[in-house]
Amino acid sequence: MTKLPILMYHHITEHAGKGLTISVEKLEKQFKYLAESGYKTFHFKELLQLKELPKGKNIVITFDDGYVSQLNLAMPLLKKYKLKATFFVPLNFLGKTDSWNTTSLEIMRIEQLKSLDPQLFELGFHSYYHKKYTELSNAEIEADTRRCMEFVSEMELNFAPVLAYPFGKFPKEKTRNGIFKNLLSQNKIEYGLRIGNRINNFPFKKPYEIERIDVKGEFSLLTFRQKIKFGKLF
Repeated sequence: MTKLPILMYHHITEHAGKGLTISVEKLEKQFKYLAESGYKTFHFKELLQLKELPKGKNIVITFDDGYVSQLNLAMPLLKKYKLKATFFVPLNFLGKTDSWNTTSLEIMRIEQLKSLDPQLFELGFHSYYHKKYTELSNAEIEADTRRCMEFVSEMELNFAPVLAYPFGKFPKEKTRNGIFKNLLSQNKIEYGLRIGNRINNFPFKKPYEIERIDVKGEFSLLTFRQKIKFGKLF
């Protein structure tokens, strides 16, 4: 088993950030650290083909919500430091704003998603309507997931079979959880991502409960380094 931290980012700003918004200055410091420390980045499509990870430092970088700021501010840095990343996109909001959150931050358009270099940028599902799965019935979750698949096919978008749960929420009660995982599998979703703030082992023991580390805007570089090493900090 190999340790595999998975980072979770959201909005990027040119100003000071806090919470799930990070400044482009801090983001560059973190990416520079990863590159200079020899971290190897992966897409989930690659992980599906692997039985084990190469020796050394490995990491996955993810961005939720498909913000235009990720295209404008994160993409140049990922290219600069030769790091791969996965963008998780709520499909109903393409070309709109994040009405579940600030209502003002712009989401990428279909044309912008298609313009991304697939060698560096992978697209993943973040549901269709960006609603908490814990507040939906299993039938509603299945309908949302099926709509995602139909939309991607209709728009000829290339998505990896991986889903980041909106707000990190998923049904945990045993019976519902089993049904939930089955419906994801039936819709050809191979990996499901929560939050959790713990370091994963690879291969994943629970492919529908993969944990991510939320990177906060107020983190110092030292805190960032500790998080990718230990996960939760007490």
